[in-house]
Amino acid sequence: ETQVGRHASDLAVICDHDTVLGTSTLTYAQFNDRVNQLAHLLRAEGLRPGGVVALMVERSFAMIIGIVGIVKAGGAYLPVSPDNPPDRIAYLLKDGGVNILLVHQQTANRVAFAGLTINLDDPDVYRRSTANPAILNRPHDLAYVIYTSGSTGKPKGVMIEHRSLVNRLHWMQHAYPIDERDVILQKTPFTFDVSVWELFWWAVQGAKLCFLMPGGERNPPAIVETIRKHHVSVMHFVPSMLNVFLEYLEGKPVRVLNSLASVRRVFASGEPLLPSHVKKFNAIWSSQTGARLINLYGPTEATVDVTYFECPSHQDFATIPIGRPIHNIRLHVLRDGRPMAIGEAGELCIAGIGLARGYLNNPALADEKFTDNPVNTGERIYRTGDIVCWLPDGNLEYLGR
Repeated sequence: ETQVGRHASDLAVICDHDTVLGTSTLTYAQFNDRVNQLAHLLRAEGLRPGGVVALMVERSFAMIIGIVGIVKAGGAYLPVSPDNPPDRIAYLLKDGGVNILLVHQQTANRVAFAGLTINLDDPDVYRRSTANPAILNRPHDLAYVIYTSGSTGKPKGVMIEHRSLVNRLHWMQHAYPIDERDVILQKTPFTFDVSVWELFWWAVQGAKLCFLMPGGERNPPAIVETIRKHHVSVMHFVPSMLNVFLEYLEGKPVRVLNSLASVRRVFASGEPLLPSHVKKFNAIWSSQTGARLINLYGPTEATVDVTYFECPSHQDFATIPIGRPIHNIRLHVLRDGRPMAIGEAGELCIAGIGLARGYLNNPALADEKFTDNPVNTGERIYRTGDIVCWLPDGNLEYLGR
């Protein structure tokens, strides 16, 4: 809302493939009006802090209006992939205790739902006041619930509070500042928590959000064209897809690489980033445009990312660490309840403000994964199951599961 006051007529959201509004862009004022109208509707339907609203949409204006509208109304959003089988969708809605489901035209008839379904492409949704709703939320209220598949059993709903999300966004702005000149590309499926910073960071800094077309994350020419057309400056790749993208760029004429000139920073997370990926990035992309690559690591249970490492721009390195902790996060490398010395392998355990409240409707699993720190009684930690070791320079190296 602060940014709306400063940037009312500036571009906020770009979505070339969404024709519902008859425009491919929304200004901050236009975006905030629609978000507020939805928030007032949701409050009228009984949404209060702690309430969970599901959202089943593709990348579109409806996605960002829905998410911000739910949060402004005071609720937490639960992203549901339209590509999920019907039984999984039904499980998420039931387990999440969902009474309100937001959809848009493309997903309107994908699932039978006993509660209230609101189609965000319906003009009647936007009939209420455009005034900013009174703020109801407190730092410990839920902001979102994201279900992770887990290696065994049913999906588990990770509950993340506002304070954890705000900490993560504040750290990113401190470490890698953006402003009104920046354009963030939204290409991560919103059921993965990497999408969270793509969806919120721009809005609190007066920048712009650009949606890649659905399925575009697997289409390197579409990514290049979107970057070129909208001057994307910040984006994310899972390392395996970064590798595919770099292989696409390799040997392409200079004009293709010049299309990427606006990109300042590329963040990688979700899988181990290999030295070969970084060397290829430096040789093909960074050497041409000066873009920098940052390796991030973190489980959904600790709010997106807990460590960061700025990859070297030279080619003389043997490993790529996962790095150092972000603000207000403490990391412990433990084995058999003891802290490990530099170079000794142990399980990474996370403490600090980023920790999830727990798993929705699964306190037994939460008690197993979120435990008391054996080396600092009274400190709550999350056991990642990841094996790491401290390096002499204070970075962490990821060794495996």
